[in-house]
Amino acid sequence: MPSYREVQSAVRVEKFRIWFAWVSGGLIMLMIALATRDIAVVGVITEVLFFVLGIAFTITAVRMTNALNRKAEARRREILGDV
Repeated sequence: MPSYREVQSAVRVEKFRIWFAWVSGGLIMLMIALATRDIAVVGVITEVLFFVLGIAFTITAVRMTNALNRKAEARRREILGDV
């Protein structure tokens, strides 16, 4: 059975992965939007699309983090015997 510290470390690593992917994706979308900014129609379409996708990805990352927190809390209670 894993220790409380191992659960905390695993949760921290997973949260870091989730938010690192979110930041990386945001930077890539920003670079693409800046590259297409001077092309009239394509620039507007990419900006709107990336804005909507950015909101969707943010909601997804928050939900993933919340689900991870709930699973980690249940696991911690199981390990510490607080069930």
